[in-house]
Amino acid sequence: MIIALETACGSPVVLARAAAGASGHLSAYRSDDGYEGLGRALSSGPDTVLTELDASGLRGRGGAAYPTGRKWRAAHTQPPGPRVVVVNADEGDPGAYIDRILLERDPHAVLEGLAIAAVAVGAERAYIYVRREYPHALTAIRAAVAEAEGAGIFGEAVLGYGPPFAVTVVEGKGSYLCGEETALLSALEGRRPTVRARPPYPVEEGLFGLPTVVNNVETLAAVPWILHHGGRAYAAMGTPSSPGTKAVSLNSLFGRPGLYEVEFGMSVRDIVEELGGGFDGDLMGLLIGGPLAGVIPPAQLDVPFTFDDLHRIGAGVGHGGIVGFNQSTPIPELVHHVFRFGAYESCGACTPCRVGAARIEMLFARSMDGASYDEWESTVHALAATSLCGHGSGLADFARSIIAHYGPELASCRA
Repeated sequence: MIIALETACGSPVVLARAAAGASGHLSAYRSDDGYEGLGRALSSGPDTVLTELDASGLRGRGGAAYPTGRKWRAAHTQPPGPRVVVVNADEGDPGAYIDRILLERDPHAVLEGLAIAAVAVGAERAYIYVRREYPHALTAIRAAVAEAEGAGIFGEAVLGYGPPFAVTVVEGKGSYLCGEETALLSALEGRRPTVRARPPYPVEEGLFGLPTVVNNVETLAAVPWILHHGGRAYAAMGTPSSPGTKAVSLNSLFGRPGLYEVEFGMSVRDIVEELGGGFDGDLMGLLIGGPLAGVIPPAQLDVPFTFDDLHRIGAGVGHGGIVGFNQSTPIPELVHHVFRFGAYESCGACTPCRVGAARIEMLFARSMDGASYDEWESTVHALAATSLCGHGSGLADFARSIIAHYGPELASCRA
């Protein structure tokens, strides 16, 4: 159950309607300036849209944090021909439910951002890939697409006068790795969802070999606000390197668990203590953006919540799910759980992750029986340096942070 759904910033971008209890229907969305940004995109053209996105500094909210304007521009400048836009709504990180809430409660904001992306890159077809564990989100976004088509917003002509635009909603296949954009594209093509080597990048050769833009739900939900208020207004929030806002979800051990929208630059401590209402028991650490990331110990809670500052301490923003754990969670059990998860969910496309993810689980178990950490640490280094995607390197980040911050807890459990 969502205990809190609030905005904690001066100008909420993605949660304003959901927090206000909006119905999510087209009539309610249009009464709140809905699809106005799309109209501006059509009347002013792709160059204006790309200029506003560049000015906003919007970075992807799905984990990689790649500049959205740069990605769209790369697709826009491909040789003439069909292009595709894909919404990555395969939100699989434990503790994250941001995409689900946006799809269920404000689906037209996501659709408008998707349509603006299509205008910017010249796409006439889009796919929305939704995690199959989100049945209500699937129902809501399918209903919203039907509403938009019935109102003439999508279909033969965008808003009745733009280019044709067809949207297909696809139920996910269940693999955690489908959250990685190239694995997701493989799944959409009906193939096994494994990660692809890059280059070529999806904006060059993506779905069915076509130039493809892949963005996550929250990224696209921010785009209508940017087109309505301007890129500079968005960039005025947050910090220079992490402009704008981010939705974060707090797990059940917080005093006030729920979904919040914050400006980048707020300290992690303020998120925990002011928004989250403190913690149940003695906080031992935080996992932000999923389990495959560095753990933040209590001593580092004053770090600013930005892409660069979290990266500096070996952590990350990811999807924005914040999972805290207390003294009731033994560190070795947490480590075993994450390593088992990482090994089970590896797609197997690259040897370092296919072999290494299972191997670090085995080597860690040996170290708990008194063996040296040396071989374990060398395997972790290989994962970080040679994995094909963020799955293996994220597992390495987690392992390194455990050794760096929880050595005494591990030592007390060794045979």
